[in-house]
Amino acid sequence: MEELKEKIRNIPDFPEQGILFRDITTLLMDDKAFKQAVDLMTDLIRNEDIDVILGIEARGFIFAAPIAYQLGLSLNMIRKPGKLPAETIQESYTLEYGENSIEVHKDAISKGDRVVICDDLLATGGTAQASAHLVEQLGGEVSSIIFLVELTELKGREKIKGYPVHSIVKY
Repeated sequence: MEELKEKIRNIPDFPEQGILFRDITTLLMDDKAFKQAVDLMTDLIRNEDIDVILGIEARGFIFAAPIAYQLGLSLNMIRKPGKLPAETIQESYTLEYGENSIEVHKDAISKGDRVVICDDLLATGGTAQASAHLVEQLGGEVSSIIFLVELTELKGREKIKGYPVHSIVKY
């Protein structure tokens, strides 16, 4: 995965001092790298029994949509509060540089649905953990959680250790 890692730009001190931001926009600008990333992520979950791909706002949508399309699955979204028009449930979480909340439509997942949660990056695991809690509140089962990038030094896997976790590029 070194070739994909080389396509990801490092931005120091963003969004605040002391944070090294892994910018995937440079990978997305390369059509071959983007296709390779989506294909690799899809292959990691291809043999799972899945009903729904759930993308986390906003960069998770970039990968969740083509993965759902390739596997012929339904797609839904986890968004920041106030962005979804129908009735939602909400979960709060902490991230490496603050706190936030996310929401999902109450009808995004049916009881018993097996769900893959998709995001671009695993840092501290707070967003992924909150997303898994939302799935479970709606009666779904988290099949796995998939990321393009994992920042291993932040130990996000520890927060979501009860779930199968896949990532492509590790720092």
